[in-house]
Amino acid sequence: MVFNTGAALLDAIVLAVVSRKLEGTYGYRITQDVRGAIEVSESTLYPVLRRLQKEDCLEVYDLAIDGRNRRYYKITEKGRVQLNLYRSEWSIYSGKISRILEET
Repeated sequence: MVFNTGAALLDAIVLAVVSRKLEGTYGYRITQDVRGAIEVSESTLYPVLRRLQKEDCLEVYDLAIDGRNRRYYKITEKGRVQLNLYRSEWSIYSGKISRILEET
């Protein structure tokens, strides 16, 4: 992607990915799904997950899978409110950009 991906855009994508599953999803799956939209390394993504958890946008729980613990992330109500705000802002932003690009 040629556009700079700021923290807010990455937060929005992560929250959108996690919100798809009611029961939440685990870190590796989140990484793969986010990479479907933008290129991001695990070393970038995991601090984002921890920060969103600290901000009460995500809750975390561990689940034993095949004898190993897997950390799951689930969106909270505060996270849903934040995601809706991001969606609204993105709609406004992308509409403005589309109009500008169509004028050229």
